Amino acid sequence: MTCMQKIAAAAAAATLWAGTALADLPVLRAAVLEFGTVNWELDTIGTHGLDQANGFDLEVQGMAGEAASRTAFQGGAADVIVADWLWVARQRAAGKDYVFIPYSRAVGGIMVPEDSPIDSLDDLAGGKIGIAGGPLDKSWLILQAYAAETVGMDLAAETEQVFGAPPLIFKTALQGETDAAINYWHFMAKMKAGGMRTLVDVSDAAEALGLDPNTPLLGYVVKGEMLRESPELVDGLAAASRAAKAMLASDDAEWDRLRPRMNAEDDAQFAALVEGYRAGIPDEGPVDEAAAARMLELMARLGGEELIGDATTLPAGTFHTPGT
Repeated sequence: MTCMQKIAAAAAAATLWAGTALADLPVLRAAVLEFGTVNWELDTIGTHGLDQANGFDLEVQGMAGEAASRTAFQGGAADVIVADWLWVARQRAAGKDYVFIPYSRAVGGIMVPEDSPIDSLDDLAGGKIGIAGGPLDKSWLILQAYAAETVGMDLAAETEQVFGAPPLIFKTALQGETDAAINYWHFMAKMKAGGMRTLVDVSDAAEALGLDPNTPLLGYVVKGEMLRESPELVDGLAAASRAAKAMLASDDAEWDRLRPRMNAEDDAQFAALVEGYRAGIPDEGPVDEAAAARMLELMARLGGEELIGDATTLPAGTFHTPGT
């Protein structure tokens, strides 16, 4: 089915549901970062009635941080959150029945100023790298493995690292206070618009390490109990997400509508954010679990128990394919 056919199908379904009172639909409470990029998709779902078209009423709860959203989910105050599948695997290994539905495969990378003499990872020796998150940031771990594999470099030992929140790393990078920076994809888009270039993309590093860059890292997370008791609700969420993605993949006017909430300072940032979101739309169909298992094994080797807990192998049932 083409993007336009998906949009038409969603519109037809919305018309079908138009006469149904919202009170008759189950409410799906999503706890997400108040200013996170997932809100662009959730806004599209709500504005175009894609939730009601797929049998539920979406209620978005803005959270101050990742910890707050996970607390709401684990405590029963929310039905769905967005998290990476490695966290879901860790929770399943600890006995919690959480399930992952792909949302995005967008990943970060390491960037340097456009006019920097740094052309390869070994040029970073003796330099300072700003890193969003902490020492167990997944992009940082993959890049360390990539550096060791390709140029025989101990990236952590041969550079100085400065860890911080994504906005801080973004700011210090543009001000030239670091030689390179590792950040999340939407900050990378803004950094590119601000005159920086990608030295190594995490997806390229992952592929060089034998991983599948198409493995979606981020996804909607629900509880297995909901999947068993209301599979149509979980699949409805996935269908609404896909319909929103179809719009955002092809409709520039939809992005114009979303622009006020995208925090883009100029046209270059706006265009880079749109391009980055579209590039991160995952393929339809089941996740390649063998590829995911290889990534988990790498993360277990690099980050150990502190990162993945007891999930040394991929727990069965981590990924859900809608319709199955």
